Amino acid sequence: MSTKRSTIKLSFASLPIIVAGLAAPQLSYADSLAEAFSSGKASLNMRARYEGVDDGNPATQDADAYTLRSRLGYTTGDYYDFKAHADFEVINTGGDFNSGTNGNTDFAKVIDPKGEELNQAWLSYGGLSATDFKLGRQRIILDNARFVGNVGWRQNEQTFDAFKISNQSFDNIDVTLAHIGQINTIKGGEVDTAHNLLNIGINKTPVGKLTAYAYLLDYDVNTNDTDTVGLRMKGNAGSFLYTLEFAQQSDSGENPADLSAGYLFGEAGYKVDKTKFFIGYESLGSDDGNAGFQTPLATKHAFNGWADKFLSTPNNGLNDAYIKVVSKVAGMKLVGVYHDFSADFGSSNYGSELDLLLVKPINKNVKALIKYADYSADDFSTDTKKIWVALQANFKQ
Repeated sequence: MSTKRSTIKLSFASLPIIVAGLAAPQLSYADSLAEAFSSGKASLNMRARYEGVDDGNPATQDADAYTLRSRLGYTTGDYYDFKAHADFEVINTGGDFNSGTNGNTDFAKVIDPKGEELNQAWLSYGGLSATDFKLGRQRIILDNARFVGNVGWRQNEQTFDAFKISNQSFDNIDVTLAHIGQINTIKGGEVDTAHNLLNIGINKTPVGKLTAYAYLLDYDVNTNDTDTVGLRMKGNAGSFLYTLEFAQQSDSGENPADLSAGYLFGEAGYKVDKTKFFIGYESLGSDDGNAGFQTPLATKHAFNGWADKFLSTPNNGLNDAYIKVVSKVAGMKLVGVYHDFSADFGSSNYGSELDLLLVKPINKNVKALIKYADYSADDFSTDTKKIWVALQANFKQ
């Protein structure tokens, strides 16, 4: 099944962009629309990938997915502080796998459906001091993408039809406000929303960077509305690295549940030459086994194991204790992670997972990678093994 998506939903006020357009133009910028377009920059991104999956399910066959993502984009030059960008992508597929849309349910899932779409199309205005307005289909990544991200690992990334304001008027403080009217999913679908996001980062404090956030999620056609507020701290003391984060999630809007669940993340690391050693703990809490803490806008693949067994938090919550090593050897990036998963509510031991990654730059534009995930089930799901081999190229004018 081929997916096509081109209509951009903007069900929110664009008045700030219009008002900004009335600001006095600066003559040093392009004095014609033609010059703004001719002075722009083109980009091409291509990623060819093989993904093999053995999900341990006797009802499905192993998946072998061959996919190619081609994305061509163009960003204009400035025109009286306005700038526009668009990129279009095509995803070609081969092999036997369940993409979530192709109907091949006899095979394990690899959520990389065939299709073509307008991936991004936005207009920005930067004529006000230390402020950027952006309206349209865009990529939004906040902090480490644990709560809001683009799911960049999948061939069709997650984008948002949104109005976003980024401000740095105050010294050392970054403020991001966003209203999301539509989520464009990795399967090529569309989800209508009225989400409001606030993220405030203080970049330099005695303990590192501090970030406070509030993510108020309001869906048009389902009842998963939630409010999440949190605080994040990330810093270092010489070679010692640390991150600490906590958040609280509650029901809101039309959500019929009486939800109250917490989030806790702590990570300590130490750097020796080109190698970093980490030990960490992440807890997505449970409301007495009735519901788990969810992060529906996140880049979830980057967390809780690359086998993707916990894309949705179980009702009993999820505790993830892990150790991680990141190093560079002979120009290659090497990553190894071991996870131990358990329930936050009750005594279930979900399972464990070993993840391995090798990334080798070929030149400044091309890199290759090999990635492996091995999930061993105890009380949750089934044993799962995944392997990826990929070649990615990025070219910018």
